[in-house]
Amino acid sequence: MNQMRRTTIAAPADALATLEAEATRRAVPLTAVIAEAITDKADALRRARRPPLGVGVSAGRSPGAAAAASEPVADPPQ
Repeated sequence: MNQMRRTTIAAPADALATLEAEATRRAVPLTAVIAEAITDKADALRRARRPPLGVGVSAGRSPGAAAAASEPVADPPQ
């Protein structure tokens, strides 16, 4: 499990009211809903920063790993 860190945040009153209502609806502490929202946002930021490389057939429409890497992916054939 990830280590939790305590911090102070400032947020618009209407946004906090929405999160408070959600916490009440779920019968969980407000801190749980805020922690979930922060985690979701951090995950989205990490996904958005990943390079657009994947496993599969590109059909020649993407540069591929060799073009995207700063160093060759493999040694050239001998």
